[in-house]
Amino acid sequence: MADALEHLVVDGNEVLEMKLVRSVADIENDDTSFGPEMCHQVFGENENIFGYTDLKIKLYYSAGNLKTYLGILYSDMIEPKKSGGLKADDIEGALKNVLAPGYVTNLDVFVSLLEKDKLFTPQGELINSFTITPYDGGESRTFEVYYCETSTPGFLSYHERLQTFLLWYVDAASFIDVDDDLWTFFTVFEKYRSSEGSTRYATAAYATVYRYYAYPQHTRPRVSQVLTLPPFRKMGICAHLLQAIYSHYIIQPEVVDITVEDPSKDFQRIRDYVDSKYCESLPAFHPSKLTQGFSEEMAKQACSKFKINKKQARRIYEILRLKNTNLSDKTAYLNYRLDVKNRLNAPFQKKKLEMKKLEKVLKPEEFAATLNSSGLAETQARLSAHYLALEADYRRVVHRLEHD
Repeated sequence: MADALEHLVVDGNEVLEMKLVRSVADIENDDTSFGPEMCHQVFGENENIFGYTDLKIKLYYSAGNLKTYLGILYSDMIEPKKSGGLKADDIEGALKNVLAPGYVTNLDVFVSLLEKDKLFTPQGELINSFTITPYDGGESRTFEVYYCETSTPGFLSYHERLQTFLLWYVDAASFIDVDDDLWTFFTVFEKYRSSEGSTRYATAAYATVYRYYAYPQHTRPRVSQVLTLPPFRKMGICAHLLQAIYSHYIIQPEVVDITVEDPSKDFQRIRDYVDSKYCESLPAFHPSKLTQGFSEEMAKQACSKFKINKKQARRIYEILRLKNTNLSDKTAYLNYRLDVKNRLNAPFQKKKLEMKKLEKVLKPEEFAATLNSSGLAETQARLSAHYLALEADYRRVVHRLEHD
């Protein structure tokens, strides 16, 4: 039976087609299509969909206001009477749980919504604009960054559609509580000219920031969710977005520092790049100071000037020191590696001291069991691997800094 039904099981990632539609022509243009990176948060852990032949799921958004079309197409669906009671998965039911209310299932209705999208303008306050010119010398593209709060007129209904993208691209994603007015939002739009010559806007990226309280009357903004939509990736947009967030909060005296909640590896690299560009301009991070080791003055200047916290400032010091280290100079390179490894080793050394104290009070067999369970024997190898991975990440940031 399993073999007979195998053709009715498909990978949800492969059958889901997404688009950001600017004009009717985009609907039939395969070049405008993109797919999800994951779908387990919608279709279940194994990401499979059962019960359909030639299944295609179309999830189209108008490029500006993100009005949504859902199309579910198939040539045949399994019938419970003919399959011993087996039912096809309820695709629309699964999507209805996550899509914003108001999506349409009729393509003609969606096409009519595209006409209204021509009138869309971003909500909120324009806080930054930037231009990106492709490396191949193509036409420059203009982007704008807008700041919104939960009270911004019309924004929450738009955000309800925007946040659905998280489920396809951010693991363990969750929708935020928009009843909490401490949430703030930064959205990026491409500003472009339509074929008719009118100014239009297309959603490109966004970030959410939570304003945590810091005693006695300060705040500590934490960047929570950051997403660049697939058609706009590898253009440098996320770095510009992060710079806009910094610019917004740096001038606010009540802000202690800016933190990031559980950053992905890719986002941490972008954060490192932006912070390194900022800190390069500070006297404490002058190349002549870097070989003297990380200092309190570095932490102080990074925080006072750019709201960068001490832990991140130390990381930026290591990146800039690597950038300014002659790797052909064996002594200089060795000193750099030892400096970073000493930081990585600090928790390990603390644990060794704790184990020495335990050795004095425990019986030999008890101490041996404790030593085995502590993982100290494997720690050195893990630290070595950690350092190599860290330097590889740092080198990527340095490469980008040097080729700006």
